[in-house]
Amino acid sequence: MDKRIAICPGSFDPITIGHIDIIKRAAAMFDKIIIVVMKNINKTGSFSPEERKEFIVKSVADIPNVEVDIYGGLLADYAAQKNACAIIKGLRAMSDFEYEFQMALTNKKLNPNVETIFLTTSTENMYLSSSMVKQIASMGGDISDFVPPVILDEITTRLKKD
Repeated sequence: MDKRIAICPGSFDPITIGHIDIIKRAAAMFDKIIIVVMKNINKTGSFSPEERKEFIVKSVADIPNVEVDIYGGLLADYAAQKNACAIIKGLRAMSDFEYEFQMALTNKKLNPNVETIFLTTSTENMYLSSSMVKQIASMGGDISDFVPPVILDEITTRLKKD
């Protein structure tokens, strides 16, 4: 029997508990989840793709059917290379949906064998974004409720401005 593989793409700069929630829920639905750190030309990262990958690896170590990768090309091509049947995207609000819906249609056109599945965020994470986490941390705020504990110190130290 073929494994049902799903890709969970994002910039993850840095990964948040909202991302972890989506990943855990997706991992329960598929045989294998590949979290892929994508390079977003519209975003300037605070952490290198390799640092983000390491943060994710530490944060999902307790989820056995998850692996982590980095990719700089088209998501539709990556999904084809990995024989994935689905792309998992988390949605916080309607504003997320418009952009993600357009991306889903584009990916379907580029790779007809992959479906995009939207998972809505848990209500307690609706406000949460990596950008917000970076802003709070840069101003010395407490981000312990927003990021996995295993990477909290690394993120806080790196983002805190003197």
